[in-house]
Amino acid sequence: MSKTIKRIIIALASLLGVALLFVIILGVAFLIVNKTNGTLVSSGEKRQYLLHVPASYDQNVPTPLVISIHGFAEWPAHQAQISRWNDLADEQGFIVVYPSGTDFPKRWRTTGLTDSPGDPELDIKFISDLINKLASEYNIDPKRIYANGLSNGGGMSYLLACKMADRIAAIGSVAGAYTYPPNLCKPSRPVPLIAFHGDADPVVPYFGGPSRSFEIPFPYIPDWMQAWADRNQCQTTSLIPQDGEISGTTWSECNQGADVTFYTIAGGGHSWPGGEPIPAWIVGNTSQAINATRVMWQFFEHHPLK
Repeated sequence: MSKTIKRIIIALASLLGVALLFVIILGVAFLIVNKTNGTLVSSGEKRQYLLHVPASYDQNVPTPLVISIHGFAEWPAHQAQISRWNDLADEQGFIVVYPSGTDFPKRWRTTGLTDSPGDPELDIKFISDLINKLASEYNIDPKRIYANGLSNGGGMSYLLACKMADRIAAIGSVAGAYTYPPNLCKPSRPVPLIAFHGDADPVVPYFGGPSRSFEIPFPYIPDWMQAWADRNQCQTTSLIPQDGEISGTTWSECNQGADVTFYTIAGGGHSWPGGEPIPAWIVGNTSQAINATRVMWQFFEHHPLK
């Protein structure tokens, strides 16, 4: 980024506010670099996605599918860029798909509130239709379909666990915006979960409540994780030893092996740990102390659909 452009952005930030400017910048970037390579019609809507199939793919071998979901005001190619799932897919031999949200800025309909625009069922149906389409074109292992996402995309992964537990083996979330009401979440089976959240996240606060960007009553993240472990009837709680800025909790001996793992990143912002940083003045620090993508995949490997 040139010094002139940076000065312009800083000037605009002082006039518009960081949250609004963030949306504008990502919106402009989306128009310039958005890339998708697949479409389908779901519930009468034309939907898009970005698909990555490793060169090692063998039609004769059932292959895991990872669904990685972008955040609010982001897009599939950006999710691929910051998470680096494609690199791991090439190394480990799984397929990864990045579905695209709707509207502008792009988002997922995850609140489930009567006064909120958009029906969550439309996005749930889209993901189901996307799985069906990919399963018709590739040898997808139905027991190893996983969902993960950033922010609003993490909230969408949670929604999939609530509504599609019969198809989604496990979910992962980074800086998740868990806005779907817990009383409406009734999964057909316990769903394993691995999550990461920075305690200095300025967008989806670790300690709950509204943020500088959204007047939304976000939950207190540690309590939300404990509630998911309770939902999964986990019997054992263990602390992950502090390692620099990384600490956490694991819940095990859960119903149907649906373990829960939660990593806290001290000083971490609204970003993907171990991934490509988003500008710190927008989202805070991007920790490189843990590789969320690789750790998430290791968790997924141990939690196929039973």
